[in-house]
Amino acid sequence: MCEIFAGQDPERYAGSTRRIRINGQSTSIRLENAFWQVIDQIAESDGSSTPIFISKLHSEVLEIRGEPVNFTSLLRCACLKFIEISAQDARSKIAAE
Repeated sequence: MCEIFAGQDPERYAGSTRRIRINGQSTSIRLENAFWQVIDQIAESDGSSTPIFISKLHSEVLEIRGEPVNFTSLLRCACLKFIEISAQDARSKIAAE
C-alpha cells in the first residue's frame, strides 16, 4: 500500500507559491502542487478563477469564524472536503444507476 504513496511523482508534492489578492490585499500562498490542482478544480466548478475563489472563501470564513489562524491549512482542508464531496456524489450516482 505505501508504494502507491511513496512512488508518486515528486512534482506532485513539490511546493509552489502563487501571488494573489485577497479582498484587495496582495499576498502569497505556498502550497503543494497537488493542492493547487484541486483548488483550481474547485474554482472551475464554482465558475470562477482561483484567485476569486480564494478571496471569496476568505471573506466567508471571516464572516463565519473570524480571521483564520492558518489560512493555508484551511485551503488544504477545503481540498479534502471537495474530494470527499466528489466521492460521495460519485457513489450516489452509481447507486442510482
